[in-house]
Amino acid sequence: MSLQLVSQGLTNAVMFKADGETVQPAEVFYKKAILVERGSFRPVTYATNDMLDGARRVFLAQSGCSEKDLVVLMEMTLENLLAEGQLDHADFLARVDILGALGRTVLISRFGEYYRLAGYLSRYTNRMIGLVMGVPSLMEIFDEKYYLNLEGGILEALGRMFKAGLKLYVYPMVDERTGKIITATQLEVAPNLRSLFDYLIDNHFIEEISHYHSEYLRIYPAAALAKLQSGDSGWERMVPPEVVQIIKEREFFGYRAPVAA
Repeated sequence: MSLQLVSQGLTNAVMFKADGETVQPAEVFYKKAILVERGSFRPVTYATNDMLDGARRVFLAQSGCSEKDLVVLMEMTLENLLAEGQLDHADFLARVDILGALGRTVLISRFGEYYRLAGYLSRYTNRMIGLVMGVPSLMEIFDEKYYLNLEGGILEALGRMFKAGLKLYVYPMVDERTGKIITATQLEVAPNLRSLFDYLIDNHFIEEISHYHSEYLRIYPAAALAKLQSGDSGWERMVPPEVVQIIKEREFFGYRAPVAA
């Protein structure tokens, strides 16, 4: 029912606690610092958790808040929930159940653009807000084609995103062509956006996640999902054991048992 409220445009977001209970965002966010990781979580991998753990470490040090004053969210947009153009309710519930098994709070939103998510969260708290993402997502933020609907273009979008003191915590990626690790500060942006990008870096609106496990950088959810659905047991080395267990027990995401030799 909660998912339908979002998909029909009757509400902008719904939230689930780890036990699956629906809660009001205003109650959860009140006077709390917020750290959000956006993804499809299909499935949750070691990289998913590594990204969040690295961001949490920096966030707590910078915000000065304690663990009890911090709300950590795993957020999915409607676009992340669409399978072949339609909402797959069973697939959605599988993801919420897996995140719940990991003790995560889940937010489902209509906010395709990060600046809209930032505006939504800043309505509920005056504490620090952090968005956790990988370098590929940061690349999208600096792609002007996503802001053609705004009169002020990318400048308006970034102004709205960072106006509440929000920060981006960015997980590095491996350039598969060269094998080099690319961090947030090494990102190549369009020449006309370079000064804007440098301003955000110099003023610490964009922070690198420096504590990470390099062996997780080549774990991609799409690859794990393909192995899972093809009967290749290699996916089990890409996701945490509790996630392996729940996927096998409930046969989530089209899981197929490995074919005997």
